[in-house]
Amino acid sequence: MSRQNLRVVSYNVHKGYSPRRGVTVHGLRDTLHALGGDLIFLQEVQGLSHRRAARHRDWPSSPQHEFLADTLWQDFAYGRNAVYDDGHHGNAILSRFPIVGWENEDISQSRLERRGLLHCEISIPGWAHPLHCINVHLGLFAHWRRRQLEHLRSRIADHVPASAPVIVAGDFNDWSQRAGLLLTKVLGLDEVFETLHGRPARSFPARLPLLHLDRIYTRGFSIAAAEVHFGHGAARVSDHAALTADLVPSP
Repeated sequence: MSRQNLRVVSYNVHKGYSPRRGVTVHGLRDTLHALGGDLIFLQEVQGLSHRRAARHRDWPSSPQHEFLADTLWQDFAYGRNAVYDDGHHGNAILSRFPIVGWENEDISQSRLERRGLLHCEISIPGWAHPLHCINVHLGLFAHWRRRQLEHLRSRIADHVPASAPVIVAGDFNDWSQRAGLLLTKVLGLDEVFETLHGRPARSFPARLPLLHLDRIYTRGFSIAAAEVHFGHGAARVSDHAALTADLVPSP
């Protein structure tokens, strides 16, 4: 495997909209450019909203994941999870490298809360195996999250070779910090903030984070750095803080 390092970003973007501030997707694009990731895991991406497009002149004409990808990320995948009369939203992965395969698996536990696992295989020059990236946004209730984590366990066991590198990132809604046991003990993944700082990151609310909702898990990497990007400016574009991790592939 090549020694090319990767920067990963995980960000719940709150549909690029704030009831108080209006359209925030332009600020989100600027934020992503500044963070400079190679792989971007986005949750709550608004693929289509007829209502907001009609009400706001500055609403992008292209799907939100395409608008955010801009010219920096040559490839992207979007998993449509929640579909309604006005449009749809879901998870997206933006990549500087070719996405050679992807699938969005429905893990919804209720008609009222639609969720999915967006799984991409990414080809990185010089790497012996494709990189497997799984973007998650888990449910609000603990019993839903337990079932969704079992879907994630099965997904990795059935579709990811044991020798392949893996990144699982997203909004776990796991303020009780129980998800990590399955991911670390059963699947052998390392959470980047736990590895470097002893506990998951505080990522919500973005202005002054208190809750440990967002995570980045890896296998086949060492972690060089991990950071939470929060504060007044971050709160202007989303209710979650962005997470970044700098990863070094294992030899």
